[in-house]
Amino acid sequence: MDPYEDHNRKVLSPLDKQYEENKIVDYVKEEEENKEDEGTLVEHLTDLRKQLIKSAFVFLFFFITVFSTINIWFPYITRGNDLIILGPLQVVKFYMSISLALSLGLSLPFLAHFIWQFVKPGLYPKEAKSLGLYAPMMLILFIIGVGFGYFVVNPLSYDFLLSLGAMNFDIMVSAEEYVRFLMMTTMPLGLLFEMPVIVMFLASIDMLTAETMKKVRKWSYLAIAIISAVITPPDFISQLLVLIPMIFLYEGSIYVIKIVERRKSKMESTASI
Repeated sequence: MDPYEDHNRKVLSPLDKQYEENKIVDYVKEEEENKEDEGTLVEHLTDLRKQLIKSAFVFLFFFITVFSTINIWFPYITRGNDLIILGPLQVVKFYMSISLALSLGLSLPFLAHFIWQFVKPGLYPKEAKSLGLYAPMMLILFIIGVGFGYFVVNPLSYDFLLSLGAMNFDIMVSAEEYVRFLMMTTMPLGLLFEMPVIVMFLASIDMLTAETMKKVRKWSYLAIAIISAVITPPDFISQLLVLIPMIFLYEGSIYVIKIVERRKSKMESTASI
């Protein structure tokens, strides 16, 4: 034993002892918080993996179903039009591409639900309620836009362009070009019909007002006309068929913003009382 051990030993005051104890407690708490953060991250990654696996299974199910029943639903795509294939490999390529597109479209509601299940636990109740309202509206408007393109824009513009070319040419349409034209006249409209939801979201976070939309109405109409000309086939009928509903959607969006502004003003007045 060291005879000077007692003399060299540092004597701690009560304050020093309390400080050392607090350091130990803080260290233990920090370690526990780190473990909790690591556990939370692992849980999130596990949940994300589950949602991705479910999404993959749903998409695979729809793809197998669509591809195996292609002879049943394919006439609804072609609408009785005579199409040609320019090579044996293009048959498989065409069937695969159109089956993938339809499978993705059918899977979208389920994919949106799985994404919602993953995101919802990390949101505040108010945010979850808002997104829970926007998501169904976005899906419904997208379906309406695609349906409008399929039942109205596509057949009218397709028949018009064929009749225009039939005056001087023998027309043969390949299956690949037909599907490309079909996608051009349906999918962009589904995205454009999301305008009211986007406007409602911007109004809810005070980035857009009804007065602003009224002031820039003329420029907005010009932008809508340019977008309609870009996303549609180069004929006046298609552009007009897209332009008219987009103008109605723009005016409807102004009305939607007014409703959002009234609700916000009522909530603010109620909170101030």
